[in-house]
Parts: sequence; C-alpha cells; structure tokens
Amino acid sequence: MSALRLDSFDVFAAIVRCGGFRAAALERGVSSSALSQTINALEETLGIRLLNRTTRSVFPTEAGQRLLDRLNPALTDIRLAIAEVDELRDTPSGTLRINAPAPAVDHLLCRLVFEFMETYREVKIEIISDAAVIDIVEQGFDAGVRFGKQLAQDMIAVPLGPSLRYAIVASPDYIERRGRPETPHDLVNHDCIRRRFPGGTLVTWRFTNASEELDVTPDGRLTLSSAHNELQAALAGKGIAHVLDDYAKPYVESGHLVELLIDWSPSLPSWFLYYPNRRLPSAAMRAFLDYIRGYKWDTGT
Repeated sequence: MSALRLDSFDVFAAIVRCGGFRAAALERGVSSSALSQTINALEETLGIRLLNRTTRSVFPTEAGQRLLDRLNPALTDIRLAIAEVDELRDTPSGTLRINAPAPAVDHLLCRLVFEFMETYREVKIEIISDAAVIDIVEQGFDAGVRFGKQLAQDMIAVPLGPSLRYAIVASPDYIERRGRPETPHDLVNHDCIRRRFPGGTLVTWRFTNASEELDVTPDGRLTLSSAHNELQAALAGKGIAHVLDDYAKPYVESGHLVELLIDWSPSLPSWFLYYPNRRLPSAAMRAFLDYIRGYKWDTGT
C-alpha cells in the first residue's frame, strides 16, 4: 500500500460535507480536478471506492461512510490541536468562516469585518450569506449569525449590534393609486410584496401597538426571496414591502418610499453571533469575539 496523506482524508471529508467537488473546491480555493485526482489516488491506495458520483450529486459508499464516521472526530481533534498551537502565536492568524443572513451581512457584519481586518492583518475571513438554518459545525463554519430564538442550546451567543425593527413601506405612486393602510387589517385590500424563506415558508408580518398584537400572512401577486428585491419592487410601485429598517431608511429619507403603519412597528432583539461551546475557539476567533464585545455600535443607524 502506498503512503497515505493526511490531507487526502481532509479533502474526502470536505467533499462529503459540501455535497460535491465544485463546492469543496470553492471552499478550499483549488480546482475541482485537483480534488478529483486526490480522491482517485486515495481510493486507489485503499483499494476501495469511497464516493458514488452521479451527474447531480456525490455521496459516500458504505465503506466511505464508515471511514467518514471514524475520520470526523479525528479531524476535529487535529483542528483543535492546531488551534491550541495557534494560541502560542503573538499575532492571531488563520481563516474564520462565518454563516449569516444577508441583512446581517449587509448592515453589520461587513462593516465590522472590514475594520477588524485592518487591525488583524494575518486573519482571513470568509462570509457565506445564507438565510437557511444550518448546523455550522457540520458545515465547517467557525460561527454563525441568527436571531436569538433560532439558536441551538449548545451554542454560545454574543449580541451583534443594536435592536432591530421592520418597516412597512411603499412608493408615493403606489399610495396615490391604492391609498394608505391605516391599520394592519387594511392590508387585505393591498398588494403586499411577500418573501419566502429558503425552507419554503412565507415570512409573517408581525405588528404590535399599545393594545394589540397581530400576525399577518400577507397576500399579493409578487413573491420574492430577498430584501433587496423587495425594495426594488416597492420602489417600482408594485406593492407594499416589509423590510428591515436599515434597508428602507435611505429611501424613506430621500422620499422615494413612504413608511406606513409606524405606530404598529415592534422593536426586535439584535442579531447574535454564535459558536459551539464544545470547541475551543482559535486565537483568530477569540480576537474576533473580543473585537465584537468592545465595538461601539452606532445606534442611530
């Protein structure tokens, strides 16, 4: 049997975790063909097929799954050992991978990360914008960003930024044509721009005032999957949009959108950055956590 390379096993685990050669290649910054050659060499050395490949998917064989079940704890221990050695460095380094919904990336995370990278020049950061609820450990992320209610119990959470609020907005042209809703109940007579989560459910619009709380599943002709597209539709006069205030504020201030039902807009908790409590954070991750805790958020934005 030829000598086995440790990085070949890491490549094998990455391909299974990412669901294919292309995604694993993007994660590792190499070509798909390079990963294919590594797996071919590993299978030839072991004398057994580890992956079943189709035109649409890649998944482990029975032998591959058994090997993976043994490999994952070992690879985790190796990463922890490397992280412990990294603690001895004077300057944090390495790569941080963060999974976060687009609004958190747009209005908090990018600004924070850009400034952090000016201070810690040896740290690399990869941000994946994704609204789906995933297992960040299984998917190879160091941390994720979600609302507090979406966090698993075995996670440590750090508040990220000020509290949030949603804004209900429409263009002046739409209001002139269709009128202005005075309460959430009036929305049944309007075209609402709906948004669907990656899992398939529609976003519910939540309202509250001094005497009533109300959840509305909006009705309308247009359904989208991102806040950016909702804003585009609202600016084009296609209906009433429900977006985070951070998205709407510049357009409201410029007069291109009008905020509606202001007295019904509830304040929401902040985003949270979370990471597993079972894993020793790397020096780079600890530096990032310290940076977040000491960051001065502009609550006026």
